[in-house]
Parts: sequence; C-alpha cells; structure tokens
Amino acid sequence: MKTLSLKLDEILFQQTENILSKLNKPRNRYINEALAYYNKVQNRKLIEKKLAFESNLVGDESMKVLGEFEAFESNED
Repeated sequence: MKTLSLKLDEILFQQTENILSKLNKPRNRYINEALAYYNKVQNRKLIEKKLAFESNLVGDESMKVLGEFEAFESNED
C-alpha cells in the first residue's frame, strides 16, 4: 500500500466522519472504497466517450459507402 497525505474541505471531512461513525468502518477503508468506485465511474465515462467518437467515425464512413452503393445502383439503370 502507498501512503497518501490528503487535504479535505472541512465540510466533506465532517460528513465523512459522521457517516463513518454510523458504519463503524475505518476511514482508510472507506476512502479506498470511494476511490475504487469513482475510478470505475470515470473509466466507464472514458470508454463511453471513446465509443461515441469511434461510432461517429464508423457512421461517417458507412454513409460514404452507402452513397457509393446508391450511385452504383443509379448507374446500372
């Protein structure tokens, strides 16, 4: 494990301490779980952004190919 020094806003610290007293969970464990969850959320957002970008690229190319097929079919008539 890595040691980390962390500065929290006072209100966030107090909210966290209040929750921890009710959960009976060590602060370190709570923060580790919170960061693990937040990392999952952020990774999902990054994947969604990449997928949207790549889908757009494929969509543009698909429309180009469709146009070529339509032009080819028009020339056959």
